[in-house]
Amino acid sequence: MGDSDTELQHFKNTLHELIEEDDLEQLTCMLSPSPETAPSTSRPVRWIKRDSDGNVIYGRPRSSHKETAGHSQHQSKGAHGAHARAVETTSVDADWFAIDTTESFLQELQCSVVDMEEDEHQQTPQASCDWGTRKTLHSEWWSKERPQLLNAMLAAQNAAIQICQQCGNSPAVVRCRDCRPRPLLCAECDVHTHMTHVLHNRDATVSGYFQPLPPTSCVVESTITPCVRLLPLEMPKTICGCALKSQSVHPGKIVAVVTMNGRYDLSLPEVTCEECHATWIAGVGDLVRSDYWPATQNFSTLYCIDVFSTYEDIKMAAPGLSCQAFLRMLDQRTIRFGRSGKIIADSFRRSFLEWEAVQLEVDNLCKEDHFNCPACTPEMLAVCVDGNWKHYRFKNAARSEEQALFGDIFIARDDEVQSFVDYVRSITNHVSGSGFCGGQWAAARETSRKSSSKVDEEGLELAVCRHGVLLHALNMLRGEIFAYPMYLQRKLANKTIKFFAMDVCCKYWPYLNKTAERCPELQHLLSMRPFLSVFHAKAHDFKCEVKWSGAYQEGAGSTLGEEVEQCNAFLSRIAVTTKHMSKAGRTDTLTLMAMRWNQQKFNNLAAALASRYQKATKVLKSQLQDLEVMKSQLAVTQVEVEGWVTDIKEWAEATTSHMDDDVSAVATRIEVLVASVKRRSQRFYRDHDGSKSRARIRRKIREEKALLKSVVEAYNAMVPDGGKIAFDSVFLEETVWPWQLSHHDTVDMKTKRRAFDLTMAIKRLKEERNIVAAEMQNH
Repeated sequence: MGDSDTELQHFKNTLHELIEEDDLEQLTCMLSPSPETAPSTSRPVRWIKRDSDGNVIYGRPRSSHKETAGHSQHQSKGAHGAHARAVETTSVDADWFAIDTTESFLQELQCSVVDMEEDEHQQTPQASCDWGTRKTLHSEWWSKERPQLLNAMLAAQNAAIQICQQCGNSPAVVRCRDCRPRPLLCAECDVHTHMTHVLHNRDATVSGYFQPLPPTSCVVESTITPCVRLLPLEMPKTICGCALKSQSVHPGKIVAVVTMNGRYDLSLPEVTCEECHATWIAGVGDLVRSDYWPATQNFSTLYCIDVFSTYEDIKMAAPGLSCQAFLRMLDQRTIRFGRSGKIIADSFRRSFLEWEAVQLEVDNLCKEDHFNCPACTPEMLAVCVDGNWKHYRFKNAARSEEQALFGDIFIARDDEVQSFVDYVRSITNHVSGSGFCGGQWAAARETSRKSSSKVDEEGLELAVCRHGVLLHALNMLRGEIFAYPMYLQRKLANKTIKFFAMDVCCKYWPYLNKTAERCPELQHLLSMRPFLSVFHAKAHDFKCEVKWSGAYQEGAGSTLGEEVEQCNAFLSRIAVTTKHMSKAGRTDTLTLMAMRWNQQKFNNLAAALASRYQKATKVLKSQLQDLEVMKSQLAVTQVEVEGWVTDIKEWAEATTSHMDDDVSAVATRIEVLVASVKRRSQRFYRDHDGSKSRARIRRKIREEKALLKSVVEAYNAMVPDGGKIAFDSVFLEETVWPWQLSHHDTVDMKTKRRAFDLTMAIKRLKEERNIVAAEMQNH
């Protein structure tokens, strides 16, 4: 019994450390043997760990058990439940848990405590799933490694005398950055190696430190000495019928060679025959075959073609990068590697454009069309046209009589556009001022004067397909007038196009009808259907949106009509450099960037179409569910919903008004101000690239909002309580003006519009799936 008492006392002490005092007393009463009774054979109690919701928390040996129905609530509370766990005592049946001795009971209790600690430890964010933890660990790693990196960098600059890693005999005097993994060379190995590898970047160690060494210098008896190096160039094996030993290679004239490591001054190789005195000198074909591009007629400057392709890639990634900035970077690399000389910007720009022009000719021979979307061939669903005011060009920019190398393959010739504009203006009567649709639109103009500011071209009018592929463009010389999109529409009329999208199509299409009546040769343009850009339609009058918006056009699918905005966002970044270029240089640069933009679109078109189909399928399922929810909430049938859709269409076509002239004038003023504020906000960053102009527009928006508030108050004072409007709701998309409502229906307009939008969205998504499937087949 003595051993048993000692064991029991030890067990009590252990329990005292694990559980609270009250629970320990209860457990002591149950475990202590009574002298009046025989030793009991019943099994001891089991401590059960529960969470705050009363659910049993099993240890690892019992992880296969299913938790109770409240487990989902525990999961939703997550970390809160982990900190609120409590230990509960209860008596359980012997069939559940089998603990024969106090030692097994203690072991089970300790396992439960360990499991609790592990669960709490698991609540700590892990680096594999927590971004903040990863960043913290990453920063700690850099802080820890920074002293070691400093020591390594200082050790790498130690120019101590070492043995040549090529021959292993002589002391090294040169370190070549490109001859890894054996960069240390003696004088003889350096000359032997870099007679052919001329463009390697080397450092001399003869002065006790690493001194950049140009290719035209070598180390002779611990002294840096000038030498002659030949341009790496493919040369013919023989230039005549004489023996090969009679032919020799010697340096010719010195040329400037530009690579991504800067400028090199090297000699062109010349081959002569001592017997017949035949001579070979590198020509254009030899240079191009060796990936060099001539900059001048006498080959005084050569550009490695890799420089052109790299500049093109950087220009696509950072369109605002100027040619001068790129060349300054190359000049810095020239100095860094111990060479000298500047790179001439005009020479580089001209050579680059000539290289691109030849590349275009090669593509033409291969029958590649850079301005024709494969998915839209042979039938194009929609063309979107819009202007970009950021692409102006200053009058005092570089002037030159040279013609653009790319011609009019993308940007139309100004004389052709002006001739068409003059013709349209001569046969039609134009109305001055901006068009009105809920508000005034600067793009909805029939006529406009040429700007008197210091610009020549005022902007760029673009036409793109629904996949964002640029099709054609023209320079705007007198504002954003209707004749410009009409010219682009006529230019693209040779394609089969179903929709013609614009941000002011509701005003452009009546103008087109009026013009086509007097110009029979433009009648075929009416075969296209008008399409008001979906997002721009939100700033128009609601009746206009229902009638013209592409979201409600049969057969349009999920086309937005806003695809040109994506192209504008890209091309606008180039405008910071093109506004200072000559007319030909601006045209060539914009054409080149448009071709490369389209090439990116072509490369990603297959993935974009697949993603578009998947998105349409997913959104269609969601919209169908939303429609069913709405019908169940309103307790209506599909027939009633279709009737509401018809009501909205008929309401949009109606032009009735229930107000007198004074109230009607105030209501019109409200529509104008609301549309103006929405319009300015939509085009805020697109039309204004300077902080001063943006500050002016912000002030204008504040003034118009203040005026609108006073007009709304005046309107509310003129109408009964049922027709008043709240100023806070005038900018909401679903707002329907009281004066536009019909007063003979029990269902409010907001409910009908919601049903109308859902029904139209479902129809467009079903169309989109069929359209994308056809485009995949075309592609």
